[in-house]
Amino acid sequence: MAKSDNSRKRKTSGTSRKTYQQHSFPKKTNRPEQRQKTAANPNLVRLNRYVANAGICSRREADTYIAAGNITVNGKVITEMGFKVKRTDDVRFDGRKLNPEKKEYVLLNKPKNFITTTSDEKGRRTVMELVSSASNARLLPVGRLDRNTTGLLLFTNDGDLTTKLTHPKHGIRKIYQVTLNESLRMADLQKIEAGLELDDGPVQVDTVSYIQGAPKREVGVAIHSGRNRIVRRIFEHLGYTVVKLDRVVFAGLTKKDLPRGHWRHLTQQEVANLKMIQ
Repeated sequence: MAKSDNSRKRKTSGTSRKTYQQHSFPKKTNRPEQRQKTAANPNLVRLNRYVANAGICSRREADTYIAAGNITVNGKVITEMGFKVKRTDDVRFDGRKLNPEKKEYVLLNKPKNFITTTSDEKGRRTVMELVSSASNARLLPVGRLDRNTTGLLLFTNDGDLTTKLTHPKHGIRKIYQVTLNESLRMADLQKIEAGLELDDGPVQVDTVSYIQGAPKREVGVAIHSGRNRIVRRIFEHLGYTVVKLDRVVFAGLTKKDLPRGHWRHLTQQEVANLKMIQ
């Protein structure tokens, strides 16, 4: 009896191993197929992520807009959670076409001898070299700084914000630190305060003042105008030569903890502040 019991045990044990093997092998062979199926649609992206990357809102808020019927894909209202779209699809929020590229914002403390352009036929160095490692997106400079002007320069792929920050009606505030070839006379400082008439029309600064503790040839100027070379032309109009020009504030952004030639990404709060500019 003992031999018979042991024989049954061995037989049962062998059957158990066979059953386990029969059930486990098909599961293992299915896993690569599942991975292959997932990788077959690399261009698909969830609709809420598409909307969030377009800069409209967060993903959670996008779900609310989707459920409310604010989003259309190729002309059809989509309310399905988890719906996926191709990057080439026509996705609209309240009728406005969205760009799926994630919006990025990079602030550079520009050094001298770099021109503000995406390329230069003369082979001169451009600001794009300085931010080439900041993002894989195609970032463009917001406005311009002269080759010899240093200081804050913003880069982004957010076209709406670029338009807002460069359009004259929004009057974005900039502050410059100016170093002249000689001391600024008080009479000339008062003329700048009162407003000057340049070749292309009148110009009014917000404030102009000597920099505390510095020689009188170092001056701070706050201005809203975005006209070409406007700060240099103000002082040239009065017979001075601008030796150094540094933009220390742009639309509320500052150079704090940003060394010359370095860049950083804006914080979410900084981006929100820029978008609230009226």
